Amino acid sequence: MSEFELHPDLQRDGLHIGNFQLCRVLLINDSNYPWFVLIPEIPNTSDTIDLSPTEHEQLWRESRAFSAAIMKLFHGEKLNVAALGNVTPQLHIHHIVRFQSDPAWPAPIWGVLPLVPYSEQALEDIRNLFASADLENFSLATQGSSS
Repeated sequence: MSEFELHPDLQRDGLHIGNFQLCRVLLINDSNYPWFVLIPEIPNTSDTIDLSPTEHEQLWRESRAFSAAIMKLFHGEKLNVAALGNVTPQLHIHHIVRFQSDPAWPAPIWGVLPLVPYSEQALEDIRNLFASADLENFSLATQGSSS
């Protein structure tokens, strides 16, 4: 069996925030939006149908818990959850907290603004939010850990 490897696009754009039992959680390094992806750490998966029934159920349990947490932590008005994979083929589920005041509202966020990386302070603030959250079966990544 091959080992799990994170796709280069996700390595480039994501910052490792933490892990669930099945999924790695990345913060997309774009301070325009609270934008995360959950990536099941299963080799050679491009679609949810590539997961076993047990893995599929676990993915959606983790997605649901994470969705509730980020809506609470970021005081979101709407949550966008999507698994597209047309450009980056590795299975990854976008979780984007939306606000009527965000620059892309109500359209999708893709291509509206160039990515604006987080400042070190903003990243620390986000890590502190997750450290204080009561998010079951979630372990915060150590600061400085690679994607």
